[in-house]
Amino acid sequence: MDDLKLALLLNAVSPRVGGVLVRGEKGTAKSTIVRALAAQLPAVDTVPGCRFACDPTAPDPSCPDGPHVVGGPSARRAASLVELPVGASEDRLAGSLDVERALTEGVKAFEPGLLAAAHRGVLYVDEVNLLHDHLVDLLLDAAALGTCYVERESVSVRHAARFLLVGTMNPEEGELRPQLLDRFGLMVEVRASREPRERAEVVRRRLAFEADPAAFAARWSAEEAALADRIAAARERLGGVRLPDERLEQIAGVCAGFEVDGLRADLVTANAALAHAAWHGRDEVTSEDVRAAARLALPHRRRRDPFDAPGLDESLLDELLNSASPDEDPPPDGGGGDPPGGGGEPSPGDGGSEAPAEQPGGNERAGGGERVAGVAAPHAVPLLEVPGVGDGVAGRRSRSRTERGRVTGSRRPAGRIHDPHVVATLLAAAPHQGFRGRSGPGLLLHADDLREAVREGREGNLVLFVVDASGSMAARRRMTTVKTAVLSLLLDAYQRRDKIGLITFRGRTAEVVLPPTSSVEAGAARLRTLPTGGRTPLAAGLVRAAEVLRTERLRDPSRRPLLVVVTDGRATADGDVPRAAGLLAGTAGVVVDCEDGPVRLGLAGRLAAQLGARLVPLSDLDGIVREHRKAA
Repeated sequence: MDDLKLALLLNAVSPRVGGVLVRGEKGTAKSTIVRALAAQLPAVDTVPGCRFACDPTAPDPSCPDGPHVVGGPSARRAASLVELPVGASEDRLAGSLDVERALTEGVKAFEPGLLAAAHRGVLYVDEVNLLHDHLVDLLLDAAALGTCYVERESVSVRHAARFLLVGTMNPEEGELRPQLLDRFGLMVEVRASREPRERAEVVRRRLAFEADPAAFAARWSAEEAALADRIAAARERLGGVRLPDERLEQIAGVCAGFEVDGLRADLVTANAALAHAAWHGRDEVTSEDVRAAARLALPHRRRRDPFDAPGLDESLLDELLNSASPDEDPPPDGGGGDPPGGGGEPSPGDGGSEAPAEQPGGNERAGGGERVAGVAAPHAVPLLEVPGVGDGVAGRRSRSRTERGRVTGSRRPAGRIHDPHVVATLLAAAPHQGFRGRSGPGLLLHADDLREAVREGREGNLVLFVVDASGSMAARRRMTTVKTAVLSLLLDAYQRRDKIGLITFRGRTAEVVLPPTSSVEAGAARLRTLPTGGRTPLAAGLVRAAEVLRTERLRDPSRRPLLVVVTDGRATADGDVPRAAGLLAGTAGVVVDCEDGPVRLGLAGRLAAQLGARLVPLSDLDGIVREHRKAA
């Protein structure tokens, strides 16, 4: 939690740092501390009546409500905290034109969005990993440029949008793409304290607040005021803080030593070091400031694979700092009184704690005659999609009617129109011009004439894997190839923004190893430790898949499922396979045929026919692995 406080304060001192991404388990007060920050930010002076919060001493020359007179009247208000809901539209975020007024009155009216409301304040996105990709792109572009551009039907609007961007997320619900992670300046991993006294104090304060909110606020008002004054003083001091060349070379050496991509890490670390120095009242950046900044700016930029967890090897950081500045040793806490949170244990993916790479074809005993097969590196796989056109959430797998994509038709709007189809609107109005008494140029439009575009794009699906982990799959090391193929399909699901689930069957039962989730990292972890052995209860696996899909249809009816059954088709345990397959009738499916050897029974093909699914030989998925083995 100390790291989170420090990251937020550095951004409060210098918005150039680029915002904070907060990763953490549920119930760790991520949202509470972000909302508390806004109250500590200094109040801002704005031009009266300006919807874009222009500074009267330096108004935005392109402000849609301008032009404003420099040094004109001003109104003082608290810094804003604007929350972006996960289900918000692009128009709600960036602003939109009042299309109805434009078509019926000929007025080009612009309605500001949340980016305008957050200018000179805080924009908070809870569960940012669940936000649609195009909204995340728009949001991060505005945060990086400090400007919001809106283009709607020949009208161009540009306004300032400089804000402190804070996103929170639970990694169990899925990760952000690495290129989007990189756009956040700092990243903090938050975990609940395991110390009983600290946990008890948190509960004690929460109960005190619920009992008397006013008294609780009054108790801490002096400390909050002192914190706000310190932030304001650090902001004023920031412009005079100097970054010596030796510290800049130290920053470059650390970023190069961690092999981060691009130069954004260097820029963020430099700005965070300047803010850290200003926060501690220094006029020059020290090695202590560089270390504190690097601890927050680099962990999420070290990911090389979607299944890698963010992390930073602090022993390597100290080594790089010492090699770049041998005359000055960084303090062990690196925070000038701000202790690092959870820095004692290297997280998965740290350079100093990486486990040996798994060898293709390797097997380890799991006890009881079971084995755990190794996994090779994932590779590209062909596109598997659900037939037809859906209405699910935006993604990259199957065809879908979405808010973005190519125009395929038009329809009457159900409510406020956001994406007008101009040609269809004009064609709807044209036959009624005589009846409406038009006598001059131009068309007379009524509200009933309005049409909106119907667009087709891609959606994300629920990809449910049903994997045969019986003894027959373990023979001839087939499970290594199967695991690698499934891991490759998991990587494909991550890139296509799907939800995934994993069911395995062996012995006499089927088990839901991973309930449907957006976290493919969890699926990869379960897959790597999956043991094999025992009989083949194929029917039980299909029945369990039908149960999971039935539940998910109730939870998320718009997300279409894709069933992927990975098996050789053998069924050596009790169960009626044709009857179990009938429970999955109408579900789009793929059967990955894992049978190999000179004599083949074609059982997987028979199962595919019973399911009405597409049959894909395992060789179509693991061709790259086979070529790799030949080369080795």
